[in-house]
Parts: sequence; C-alpha cells; structure tokens
Amino acid sequence: MKQFTWKSAISVNTWTLKILGLWPGAELYKLNKYTFYMIFVILLNNSHILFQAANVVNAYQDLKALSTMIFSLFTKLLTSAKMLMFIWKSRTLQRFMSQMESEEFRPRNAQQVVMAQSLLKAWKMIYFLFSVLVWCSVSLRTFYPVLDGTVKDHNLPFPAWYPYDHKTSPFYQITYLHQVICYWISGTATANTDTFIAALMMCIGTQCDILSDNLRNLTNCGNDGEFNKKLVDCVEHHKKIVRFATECNSFFNEIVLAQFLVSSVSLALTMFEVTVVEPLSIECFSIMGYVSSVFVQIFQYCWFGEEVEARSSQIPYSAFESDWTGIPIEAKKNLLIFIMRSQKPIKMSAINLFSLSLSTFTTILRTSWSYFAVLRQVNAQD
Repeated sequence: MKQFTWKSAISVNTWTLKILGLWPGAELYKLNKYTFYMIFVILLNNSHILFQAANVVNAYQDLKALSTMIFSLFTKLLTSAKMLMFIWKSRTLQRFMSQMESEEFRPRNAQQVVMAQSLLKAWKMIYFLFSVLVWCSVSLRTFYPVLDGTVKDHNLPFPAWYPYDHKTSPFYQITYLHQVICYWISGTATANTDTFIAALMMCIGTQCDILSDNLRNLTNCGNDGEFNKKLVDCVEHHKKIVRFATECNSFFNEIVLAQFLVSSVSLALTMFEVTVVEPLSIECFSIMGYVSSVFVQIFQYCWFGEEVEARSSQIPYSAFESDWTGIPIEAKKNLLIFIMRSQKPIKMSAINLFSLSLSTFTTILRTSWSYFAVLRQVNAQD
C-alpha cells in the first residue's frame, strides 16, 4: 500500500503559500532571504490598501462609487489580516502539520486510505473551483480598463488616491502594474489561506472516520486483554482529535468571524452594484464572478464544519458496533464510559458565537439579502 501523507495531499496549497511568503517551512522565519521576501510582499500588498483607503474620503457622496470601494477595501483588509495571522502563527501551523503527519493520524489500511481520499477529493474540488472563480474575478477586474477601452484615458482598475499625477506616463503604467500585482497577491492569498483552514477541518473529519473504522473493527481475538488494549488506543486517538480540533479552532475562529461579517456586507454591496451597472457588461461579469467566489468561500467553511460535526457524532455508534458481546466486564465498562463521553460531537465555531454549519451558511445569505434590500431602498429614495 502506497503511504498516505497529508503533506503531499495538500502540497499545491502549501506550495502556493510559500510563493506568497506565508510558508517558511520547518525553518520558520529567520534573518534570511525568505523573511525579507515576505516583508516585501506584505508591504507591497498593504501599500495598495493604504492608497485605496485614502480615496474613500473623496467618494462619500456617491453611493455606487462608495459601495464599490468599500467592499473591495474590506476584502483586501481581511486578506491582509489573514496573511499577517499566517506569518505570526507560523510556528503553530508547522505544529499542525507535524500532528497531521504523526503515526496516529495516518490511515492504517487501504480502506482507511479510501476514507481519507473521499473527503480529500471534495476539498480538492472546492480548492480548484474557488481558485478559478477568484482568478477569473481578479482577471476581469484588473484588465477592465483594457477591455472597455478606458485605458486610453489612463483609468486604473481600482480608484485610489496617489500623492502624484498617476495619469501621466510613466507613472500611469507603473501604478497600473502595481495595482495588478497587488490584486493578484490578495486574490491568491485569499484562495489559499481559506482553503488551508478548510484542509484542517477536512483532516479532523477524516480522523473521525478513521477512529470510527478502528472502533467498528475492535475484536476480542481470544485474548481478554486485547480488546481493552485496542480500546485504550482508540481513546487516546479520540483525545488527540479533540485536542487538535480545539487548537485549530482557536487558530482561526477570529478570522472566520471577521470573514462572515465581511462576507455578509460584501455580498449585499456587490448584489446592489449588479443592479446599477450595465447588464452583461464586463463590469457586471466581474462583479458576478466576485459574488460567486464569496459564495464558495463561506460555503467551504460551513460545509467542512458540518462534516466535522456529522462524522464526529458517528463515533459512539461505531463503538457500539464493535464485537463487545464476549469481552470481560471491565472492558465493557470502559467501552460504555467512552461511548458516553464521545456523544458530544466536535463543533467548529467562530468564537463560540455560532457553529460552522450549513444552517449558518443560510443565515449569512439571508442577512446579506436584508442588507441588499436596505441599500436598494436608500438608493431609490435618492
């Protein structure tokens, strides 16, 4: 059987994070070239956010222009926060990878490899879909002046304030390139930080499946102590899964809460923007691409969170399916205690305010629609 490793399973994700300066590997950040490269990427990305934020003051009377700038600015600010979080907690991330590569977290047979690959396949599909949607949205947005012909008037992809006349050459070309590079950095960072968090939840869900399989296959084998020994191993595995889930949740719960808040507002603003731009225009398609990517973005958090809860809730049932009828009384007591303690499913949450589930996903969509209705009403009155 070919050895399954989580590092190779999500290698495309970590490789892209490395290109962005967010994955120093086991060496962590030291006084070396990679650290200076990371600082350069962060400063470059944040410089565009600063220039765009300065321009918000000039557009407070134009609701359409203001909505365009705010949703773009909020998204980029949150992405910058995610990048800084990955840098600040790089040691924690490497500890997560070490735990995922530990012997207890690896599939033990071909059947468990199939279990791991089923959820991994879903993660890869979402990773590909989310990345494509983000890159399509970024491409349409960054090359919008070229596609609609306004590049001749020296228009930029994003309205921003600069301390120089950016409409004169070569400042226009340099500024345009700066915006394109920064937006590609921001888009790629968004896609890969979010999907890495989803990968952590995917690993937790898979571990619950592996533990359930081990529990179902507990047998006495003619040795009174064999069942109890294997049960102890399963109990230890369950403790490590719960501990790993708690640490992962602690790592990303603030950023998920911020993401859901920003997504609710951004969806409302972008849906409002769709109603005021020309239908079937390049700008309309760009906005629709952004809306689609936000849908997938919040869906992956909620869906994988739902999977963790659903798969962890099967653990006590799997324990009951084991061959426990002929085991000693002491082993039966231990099994019963484990079943009782494992009845509480693992729930991923955002600072314990709400769980990551499909019901939360629908709540976010309803909230966004309410904001959108208010914006339309305000715009109609004007």
